[in-house]
Amino acid sequence: MKLLTMFVLTGTVDSADEFFASVEIDMSPVAQMIGHAVIPVAAFPCEIKEGDVFYIVKLREEVLPAIICSDITKKNKEEE
Repeated sequence: MKLLTMFVLTGTVDSADEFFASVEIDMSPVAQMIGHAVIPVAAFPCEIKEGDVFYIVKLREEVLPAIICSDITKKNKEEE
């Protein structure tokens, strides 16, 4: 059995506090399946707020998934 090794998922921030974000993740656009998760705010490479869209991307089997913010004009946390 071969597991899914490459994917792009779209997510939306439902709410966020100082430490965690509650998000919805579009698991399958065709089947309209929505997943829910709680993700540490520190995992996002940008400032987030309710309604923001982000992507979870995994392009190679040996690399961990990465979160990419949809608004490239947002300031990267590392630059602050």
